[in-house]
Amino acid sequence: MVEDIRLFINYLAKEKKCSKNTIDAYHNDLSQMADYIASTFGNEGQGYDAITLSEEHLKMYVASLKDKHYSLSTEARKIAAVKTFLRFMADRGKVQDDLVTKLSAPKVRKPLPKALSIAEIRRVLDETARLPSIDARRDRAMLELLYATGMLASELMSLNVGDFNAFQSNITINSQKAKPRVIALEKRIADIIREYIESYRIKLLANDREKALFLNQRGERLTRQGFWQIVQSYADLAGISVKVTPRTIRHSYAVHKLKDGADIQSVQEALGHAHISTTKAYKQVEK
Repeated sequence: MVEDIRLFINYLAKEKKCSKNTIDAYHNDLSQMADYIASTFGNEGQGYDAITLSEEHLKMYVASLKDKHYSLSTEARKIAAVKTFLRFMADRGKVQDDLVTKLSAPKVRKPLPKALSIAEIRRVLDETARLPSIDARRDRAMLELLYATGMLASELMSLNVGDFNAFQSNITINSQKAKPRVIALEKRIADIIREYIESYRIKLLANDREKALFLNQRGERLTRQGFWQIVQSYADLAGISVKVTPRTIRHSYAVHKLKDGADIQSVQEALGHAHISTTKAYKQVEK
């Protein structure tokens, strides 16, 4: 089973292009399952790989999760990880196809997306415009672009200078999981990005071969973790009392667009949602 888990993790990384956080979560959950099955059903000196997964193993493992008093969402996540792993194994003929259907998870009602009000978003963006530093000019460009497009933080950090088309006022988002999508920008947003590139990015640049649009103080591509800290710092300056992440701003974009009468399919395409049901959840948020 250890080797099978290793192959599955490699599949997530190489073929599914999952993020490191997602891969780590799968690895931890599957290792927990493997440890439980080996310690419960293995004979002395018998390791993981000598055990063939069965319905009994899975039922006992699910029962063990309940004994640990996990929240329903945590329990559901751990079972979902195992089901995804079992589908991977079934496709390769290593377990029976019907084994996946024998594993049931608790139904968890997804919480509504958390969004800021338009006034709160405006306060955050105003903080980036108020400060005169080069970093603040970069931060203004990032946050204005994020709120104008609703892209993911990972997509924002992956942008290259060439993805911005100043002449046509649009930006191309190259997602790891979906086909590239081109989003039109309002002239004000395009002007902010163009000004950042022409007047401030060049001052951060340390290597002319660097393609990243948004740079850190070392002249390298800004990381997603660094961006999270930047977002929260401006929310603190704006006096926002709740935790604010890049995803909060993405949610705010979707909620405000739909409240303003935008077509739900256009919002779905901008966000890169595979299913429109995901986008419809934003219509229930009161902001």
